[in-house]
Amino acid sequence: MAIARARYTVAAITLHWLTAALIVASVSLGLYMVGLKLSPLKLKLYSWHKWVGVTILLLVIARLIWRATHAPPPLPAGPRWQQAAAAVNHWLLYALLVCIPISGWLMSSAYGVPVVYFGVIRLPDLVAKHKELGDALKELHEALAFTMLALVALHIIAAVKHHMMDRDDVLHRMLPLVKPRPGHEP
Repeated sequence: MAIARARYTVAAITLHWLTAALIVASVSLGLYMVGLKLSPLKLKLYSWHKWVGVTILLLVIARLIWRATHAPPPLPAGPRWQQAAAAVNHWLLYALLVCIPISGWLMSSAYGVPVVYFGVIRLPDLVAKHKELGDALKELHEALAFTMLALVALHIIAAVKHHMMDRDDVLHRMLPLVKPRPGHEP
Protein backbone atom coordinates (compact mmCIF):
# COMPACT_ATOMS: atom_id res chain seq x y z
CA MET A 1 0.00 0.00 0.00
CA ALA A 2 1.35 3.41 -0.96
CA ILE A 3 1.95 5.96 1.77
CA ALA A 4 1.34 9.65 0.95
CA ARG A 5 3.89 12.16 2.22
CA ALA A 6 4.26 15.96 2.17
CA ARG A 7 7.64 15.61 0.46
CA TYR A 8 9.26 13.05 -1.81
CA THR A 9 11.62 10.56 -0.19
CA VAL A 10 15.39 10.88 -0.54
CA ALA A 11 15.31 7.88 -2.88
CA ALA A 12 12.70 9.49 -5.15
CA ILE A 13 14.55 12.81 -5.22
CA THR A 14 17.85 11.08 -6.00
CA LEU A 15 16.31 8.97 -8.78
CA HIS A 16 14.54 12.03 -10.24
CA TRP A 17 17.64 14.25 -10.44
CA LEU A 18 19.96 11.46 -11.52
CA THR A 19 17.54 10.60 -14.33
CA ALA A 20 17.26 14.28 -15.27
CA ALA A 21 21.06 14.63 -15.44
CA LEU A 22 21.34 11.49 -17.56
CA ILE A 23 18.62 12.73 -19.92
CA VAL A 24 20.61 15.94 -20.45
CA ALA A 25 23.77 13.88 -21.05
CA SER A 26 22.03 11.47 -23.43
CA VAL A 27 20.32 14.16 -25.49
CA SER A 28 23.51 16.23 -25.63
CA LEU A 29 25.53 13.24 -26.78
CA GLY A 30 22.84 12.24 -29.27
CA LEU A 31 22.59 15.67 -30.86
CA TYR A 32 26.38 16.09 -31.04
CA MET A 33 27.37 12.63 -32.25
CA VAL A 34 24.96 12.33 -35.19
CA GLY A 35 26.67 15.23 -36.97
CA LEU A 36 30.15 13.75 -36.72
CA LYS A 37 31.90 11.91 -39.50
CA LEU A 38 32.68 8.26 -38.82
CA SER A 39 35.68 8.24 -36.48
CA PRO A 40 36.90 6.62 -33.26
CA LEU A 41 35.40 9.60 -31.37
CA LYS A 42 31.99 9.08 -32.94
CA LEU A 43 32.05 5.37 -32.08
CA LYS A 44 33.07 6.17 -28.50
CA LEU A 45 30.25 8.71 -28.15
CA TYR A 46 27.72 6.21 -29.52
CA SER A 47 28.89 3.72 -26.88
CA TRP A 48 28.54 6.32 -24.14
CA HIS A 49 25.07 7.27 -25.45
CA LYS A 50 24.03 3.62 -25.26
CA TRP A 51 25.46 3.25 -21.74
CA VAL A 52 23.51 6.29 -20.59
CA GLY A 53 20.34 4.95 -22.25
CA VAL A 54 20.63 1.57 -20.54
CA THR A 55 21.28 3.31 -17.21
CA ILE A 56 18.18 5.48 -17.70
CA LEU A 57 16.15 2.34 -18.41
CA LEU A 58 17.41 0.72 -15.20
CA LEU A 59 16.72 3.88 -13.20
CA VAL A 60 13.19 4.21 -14.54
CA ILE A 61 12.50 0.61 -13.55
CA ALA A 62 13.69 1.50 -10.03
CA ARG A 63 11.49 4.63 -10.13
CA LEU A 64 8.44 2.61 -11.16
CA ILE A 65 9.06 0.16 -8.32
CA TRP A 66 9.36 3.10 -5.91
CA ARG A 67 6.18 4.64 -7.36
CA ALA A 68 4.27 1.38 -6.89
CA THR A 69 5.07 1.40 -3.17
CA HIS A 70 5.01 5.15 -2.42
CA ALA A 71 2.28 7.62 -3.25
CA PRO A 72 3.64 10.96 -4.40
CA PRO A 73 2.86 13.95 -2.23
CA PRO A 74 -0.62 15.23 -3.07
CA LEU A 75 -0.88 18.15 -5.43
CA PRO A 76 -2.26 21.37 -3.98
CA ALA A 77 -5.89 22.19 -4.65
CA GLY A 78 -6.41 23.46 -8.15
CA PRO A 79 -8.35 22.91 -11.32
CA ARG A 80 -9.00 19.25 -12.08
CA TRP A 81 -7.66 19.66 -15.62
CA GLN A 82 -4.27 20.72 -14.21
CA GLN A 83 -4.13 17.71 -11.92
CA ALA A 84 -5.14 15.43 -14.80
CA ALA A 85 -2.55 17.06 -17.09
CA ALA A 86 0.16 16.57 -14.45
CA ALA A 87 -0.72 12.88 -14.08
CA VAL A 88 -0.81 12.32 -17.85
CA ASN A 89 2.51 14.14 -18.34
CA HIS A 90 4.21 12.08 -15.62
CA TRP A 91 2.98 8.76 -17.01
CA LEU A 92 3.91 9.75 -20.57
CA LEU A 93 7.41 10.63 -19.33
CA TYR A 94 7.69 7.24 -17.64
CA ALA A 95 6.54 5.52 -20.84
CA LEU A 96 9.05 7.44 -22.94
CA LEU A 97 11.85 6.73 -20.47
CA VAL A 98 11.18 3.05 -21.12
CA CYS A 99 10.44 3.24 -24.86
CA ILE A 100 13.34 5.48 -25.90
CA PRO A 101 16.15 3.23 -24.59
CA ILE A 102 14.38 0.13 -25.91
CA SER A 103 13.93 1.75 -29.34
CA GLY A 104 17.64 2.59 -29.35
CA TRP A 105 18.52 -0.97 -28.37
CA LEU A 106 16.23 -2.31 -31.11
CA MET A 107 17.82 0.09 -33.60
CA SER A 108 21.34 -1.05 -32.68
CA SER A 109 20.27 -4.66 -33.03
CA ALA A 110 18.69 -3.99 -36.44
CA TYR A 111 21.86 -2.26 -37.62
CA GLY A 112 23.92 -5.22 -36.40
CA VAL A 113 25.79 -3.16 -33.79
CA PRO A 114 25.73 -4.76 -30.34
CA VAL A 115 24.97 -2.87 -27.15
CA VAL A 116 27.79 -3.58 -24.70
CA TYR A 117 26.97 -1.97 -21.35
CA PHE A 118 30.04 -0.14 -20.06
CA GLY A 119 32.08 -2.10 -22.58
CA VAL A 120 31.67 -5.24 -20.43
CA ILE A 121 28.14 -6.69 -20.52
CA ARG A 122 26.91 -7.52 -24.02
CA LEU A 123 23.16 -7.22 -24.16
CA PRO A 124 21.32 -9.64 -26.43
CA ASP A 125 20.19 -8.46 -29.85
CA LEU A 126 16.46 -7.86 -29.77
CA VAL A 127 15.94 -8.28 -33.53
CA ALA A 128 17.91 -9.71 -36.44
CA LYS A 129 20.03 -7.42 -38.59
CA HIS A 130 17.76 -5.55 -41.00
CA LYS A 131 18.85 -2.13 -42.34
CA GLU A 132 15.37 -0.93 -43.32
CA LEU A 133 14.04 -1.79 -39.87
CA GLY A 134 17.05 -0.01 -38.36
CA ASP A 135 16.27 3.11 -40.40
CA ALA A 136 12.62 3.05 -39.25
CA LEU A 137 13.69 2.54 -35.63
CA LYS A 138 16.13 5.45 -35.92
CA GLU A 139 13.24 7.71 -36.99
CA LEU A 140 11.12 6.40 -34.12
CA HIS A 141 13.96 6.83 -31.59
CA GLU A 142 14.47 10.44 -32.64
CA ALA A 143 10.73 11.24 -32.67
CA LEU A 144 10.31 9.76 -29.19
CA ALA A 145 13.31 11.74 -27.91
CA PHE A 146 11.95 15.04 -29.23
CA THR A 147 8.52 14.21 -27.79
CA MET A 148 10.17 13.60 -24.43
CA LEU A 149 11.97 16.95 -24.64
CA ALA A 150 8.63 18.69 -25.21
CA LEU A 151 7.10 16.91 -22.21
CA VAL A 152 10.14 17.72 -20.06
CA ALA A 153 9.75 21.38 -21.06
CA LEU A 154 6.08 21.27 -19.95
CA HIS A 155 7.16 19.58 -16.70
CA ILE A 156 9.68 22.35 -16.01
CA ILE A 157 7.24 25.12 -16.97
CA ALA A 158 4.62 23.66 -14.62
CA ALA A 159 7.13 23.44 -11.75
CA VAL A 160 8.20 27.07 -12.29
CA LYS A 161 4.54 28.16 -12.55
CA HIS A 162 3.78 26.48 -9.23
CA HIS A 163 6.80 28.14 -7.66
CA MET A 164 6.52 31.65 -9.11
CA MET A 165 2.81 32.17 -9.71
CA ASP A 166 0.97 29.80 -7.37
CA ARG A 167 3.64 30.20 -4.67
CA ASP A 168 2.99 26.66 -3.44
CA ASP A 169 5.44 23.97 -2.36
CA VAL A 170 5.26 21.69 -5.42
CA LEU A 171 8.82 22.47 -6.56
CA HIS A 172 10.34 22.42 -3.07
CA ARG A 173 9.17 18.90 -2.35
CA MET A 174 11.40 17.54 -5.17
CA LEU A 175 14.45 19.75 -4.55
CA PRO A 176 17.25 18.14 -2.55
CA LEU A 177 18.27 19.84 0.71
CA VAL A 178 15.51 22.47 0.48
CA LYS A 179 13.08 23.03 3.31
CA PRO A 180 9.40 23.72 2.65
CA ARG A 181 8.31 27.33 2.36
CA PRO A 182 6.87 28.84 5.54
CA GLY A 183 3.24 27.84 5.81
CA HIS A 184 3.81 24.68 3.73
CA GLU A 185 5.35 22.44 6.39
CA PRO A 186 3.79 18.98 6.83
